[in-house]
Amino acid sequence: MKNNYESPLSSRYASKEMQYIFSPDKKFSTWRRLWVALARAEMKLGLPVTQEQVDELEAHAAPEFIDYELAANYEKQLRHDVMAHIHAYGDQCPKAMPIIHLGATSCYVGDNTDVILMKEALILIRTELVRVIHNLAKFAEEYKALPTLGFTHYQAAQLTTVGKRATLWLNELLMDLHEVEYRIADLKLLGSKGTTGTQASFLELFEGDHEKVKQAEAMIAEEMGFDACVPVSGQTYSRKVDTFVVNTLAGIAASASKFATDLRLLAHMKEIEEPFAKKQIGSSAMPYKRNPMRSERICALGRYILSDVMNPAITSATQWFERTLDDSANKRLSVPEAFLACDAILRIYQNITDGLVVHEKVIEKHILEELPFMASENIMMDAVKRGGNRQELHEQIRLHSLEAGRNVKDLGLSNNLIDLIAEDPMFGMTREELTAHLEPSRYIGRCPEQVTEFLASEVRPVLERYADALDGSTVELNV
Repeated sequence: MKNNYESPLSSRYASKEMQYIFSPDKKFSTWRRLWVALARAEMKLGLPVTQEQVDELEAHAAPEFIDYELAANYEKQLRHDVMAHIHAYGDQCPKAMPIIHLGATSCYVGDNTDVILMKEALILIRTELVRVIHNLAKFAEEYKALPTLGFTHYQAAQLTTVGKRATLWLNELLMDLHEVEYRIADLKLLGSKGTTGTQASFLELFEGDHEKVKQAEAMIAEEMGFDACVPVSGQTYSRKVDTFVVNTLAGIAASASKFATDLRLLAHMKEIEEPFAKKQIGSSAMPYKRNPMRSERICALGRYILSDVMNPAITSATQWFERTLDDSANKRLSVPEAFLACDAILRIYQNITDGLVVHEKVIEKHILEELPFMASENIMMDAVKRGGNRQELHEQIRLHSLEAGRNVKDLGLSNNLIDLIAEDPMFGMTREELTAHLEPSRYIGRCPEQVTEFLASEVRPVLERYADALDGSTVELNV
């Protein structure tokens, strides 16, 4: 029996890797690593911390040593999660207990851990982004010269190609990747700033030695894999950092939702469809249906992230002076769940783009239904070369186009514009001569060349830079 609420982000959508990054094991073992780093720095800089104490802390820092029941019992008594884990850690490390958390405040472990986890999560997001880019690049290359209807206002416009349209999706993902790379590079630890960011407790510990206070912070940052700590802070790092990070995830959500929306429209036209499993059921009532369920899921999760952006933004705007605690409960939800949802979106995106189904005959059929209208300008210019009057020909084509449009829209018949022009002596052109204007490849401009150039100049360097991310694995979705 399952009688407790489960987040669908964990039970249905997000990867095990992303779930682990925001798991209790990862969080509290990172707290312990930070306590080890603090003790080691203090020892090296001459405080009364021994190597034996550091070794004892280090020996019990791994997740398997965390006693959650003991920590929960302490938290019931103390009503303070950091102190609860200090005592649980101290029970396992009795020699080190007196120096755990020396000079630090709760945000030393809480905030530094949040930054570490966000960085690791962004690195995973980066890997997943690159894999989607790889899939779409292959798709764009394969279909770079396949003509298809372009749309403006969801009305048929000049032709593009299937591959060229894919580069529009790709280009947005490259913009997202650039943003993710910047965020990863820009993240800094809070460091060891003390209760109001003044480092007063550490200055006291080091007997007024400012250089040692700075050295301790630098040593902690290096041990935790960071180049620097934030230059100034209150007790916490600025909550604008969370705002920036979740906005980055929202950018990915927007790009993925744009792709998924386009694919839903293409599926309606029966031109391109997402993969459909052999035993997959599209509808419980209508057996024939092939609903774009995965694309719809991307849009649903994307909407969640886009709305979640407001949480860290409002939290950042409402912090009081050096610290207030109304951020805590909110960011425990908003930041991890934005990452879990983004992870899920990119996994679905990978899965879809690994098996897109292109129905070329349907695409061709739709082109031929609209192409006579698009070819009318070329036909008019050809007729002018044969001695016709451009203005008179333009008016005649306009009238024929209205009749052909009525034939299609009001009578449900085929587009007979070419037949109407062929029968009009003003044009002096045979049906065969007119039909020559209906070759779709004449109307795709530089699409194949644009795709080739874009892939070479923009995409290939990215795929080469992150070649290790392309392990050939196929994403299997739970649902």
